[in-house]
Amino acid sequence: MRLLLVEDDNHVAAALSAILARHGFRVVHARSGEEALQALLPAHTEPFGVVLLDLGLPDQDGYEVCGKIRKRTSTPVIMVTARADVRSRIHGLNLGADDYVVKPYDTGELLARIHAVSRRKTTGEDTVPTPVAALRLGHVHIELPTRRVSVDGAEVQLTRKEFDLLALLAQRPGVVFRREQIISEVWRTSWEGTGRTLEVHVASLRSKLRLPALIETVRGVGYRLVAPSA
Repeated sequence: MRLLLVEDDNHVAAALSAILARHGFRVVHARSGEEALQALLPAHTEPFGVVLLDLGLPDQDGYEVCGKIRKRTSTPVIMVTARADVRSRIHGLNLGADDYVVKPYDTGELLARIHAVSRRKTTGEDTVPTPVAALRLGHVHIELPTRRVSVDGAEVQLTRKEFDLLALLAQRPGVVFRREQIISEVWRTSWEGTGRTLEVHVASLRSKLRLPALIETVRGVGYRLVAPSA
């Protein structure tokens, strides 16, 4: 995947580019907002998969750059900044950013977020896949359009986030989802301070579905759905 890194600090950019390259990304470094916008012009045969956008740029504010990017392309944008207050995060997301990572960050979390937003784009915005109407996993039946869940034909009442969490895990049974990835996709926020919320929702799902083994905890990593026998 080609990745556009918008960062005015050459030392930070060099270190991050080296890490990203080790994980298979081909990084293009832009040092200003204007340089980033020029790089996104439709001149390349291979588009960027993700834009990592620092907000403290020398020529224009990163928020302004994000707005211009969103008018030009649907390429996912992850804001990477030291601005940690909630108001800044909300402003960035309202401008069209797909995610918001606060410095200093864990490299593993950043990589998980990059993969999460690129997967959402591949399966959602720019493609028209055949929609999946329902998922059946043993005794569990999940209707995605109506957001209904039943076990052995009996409907189970779930909250919005409980359904989103179950649907995320159920679409890839057996695959381990990192905690940071789940928080990013279901809650659209960072892992910091949200870990207890995830644990509570997992416990609630196990209880409501009466299938405690359905969602398996992978210690130190995250969770995966284990499809029960029919």
